[in-house]
Amino acid sequence: MDKVIKVFSILILSALFALPVFGQTDGHGHSHTHGHDHEHDQKITFPDIPGYHTLKTDFHMHTVFSDGSVWPDIRVKEALREGLDVVAFTEHLEYQPHEEDIPHPDRNRSYEVAMNSAENTGLTVVNGSEITRDMPPGHSNAVFVKDANKLLVDDAMESFEEANRQGAFVFWNHPHWTAQRKDGIARLSDMHRQLISKGLLHGIEVVNVQTYSEEALQIALDHDLTIMGTSDIHGLTDWEYDIPHGGHRSITLVFAESETKQSIKEALVEGRTVVWFKDTFIGHSEYLVPLLEESIRFQSAGYRGDTSVLEVVIKNPTHSEFILKNESPYSFHEDANLFTLEPNSTKTLLVKTEEKRNNVTLPFTVMNAIYAPEAHPTIEVNLKPGVN
Repeated sequence: MDKVIKVFSILILSALFALPVFGQTDGHGHSHTHGHDHEHDQKITFPDIPGYHTLKTDFHMHTVFSDGSVWPDIRVKEALREGLDVVAFTEHLEYQPHEEDIPHPDRNRSYEVAMNSAENTGLTVVNGSEITRDMPPGHSNAVFVKDANKLLVDDAMESFEEANRQGAFVFWNHPHWTAQRKDGIARLSDMHRQLISKGLLHGIEVVNVQTYSEEALQIALDHDLTIMGTSDIHGLTDWEYDIPHGGHRSITLVFAESETKQSIKEALVEGRTVVWFKDTFIGHSEYLVPLLEESIRFQSAGYRGDTSVLEVVIKNPTHSEFILKNESPYSFHEDANLFTLEPNSTKTLLVKTEEKRNNVTLPFTVMNAIYAPEAHPTIEVNLKPGVN
């Protein structure tokens, strides 16, 4: 009898070990395995738009070579896990809190280490630096620099001029940072106006880490500055943005003619960007609307049986949700006029058109997209369901 019990116990244990391991839900109904293998979930996907490649970029990152917490190869691995296309290493020029532990007179060293780590991965790595000054001018990033060491000079204006001599794209970092703007309001100083008028400042962060500034967006619109959003990551992106549970780093989508560094820089200079921040899109309508139209795909339409209820299939192949507001004269059978299209999902919308129609136009305001403070774009689909 003991032998039977022993054999039975072994069989049960073997079966248990063969079963998949399930973890607890994250509070949103999503379960996760104990192995925490979320690499597939982390891959950020967005479609190209007509005429351009859509490149996922982060032009503001730090490592132990300034005030970050990780070696550059970790930044490269994070970017690859998250599906980014382009990253810039922008160590502080003037602020070096780890210099006693990691002495490095060469301000290009972080970029060089990252380049070696990213070799043959497909990730484009850009050399950059953060010009780190009191306000004004505050902090600014110069990316696509040739030699960061030459930017380390006493005079701030000279640092901007040297960056431009090297052909860099320069943008103002976190102009709403409460350490330098106690009220959190971005505003131009005389020095910033001078930098803009001289053509030495080309962009501005409207998003930095987890913060968004309407005032910075208005400055970008008023002064033709490229709209930027970055992670400004110092620690681990998984921790800062809770990526394992569905979060994402703040990035800039750049619309470039090709994936070369020259083409990417040209796209930045010409302002072909949309910021993606907490599942919110911020950018000029010229690029924002095509991105939305490519991301929210109306696949099919037909009337349900002998009813005048129209079935419209909507597919979202992207990593982001979209919040849509119905602007048509029709109501829906299973949804309110405001509904969410989940990431990587397909949804069937039942539209009550009152009678069967050969042509149906459905306009939607995309509530989590912004082209100016408090202004949301509208997309429109024209359907021809046919009437039997």
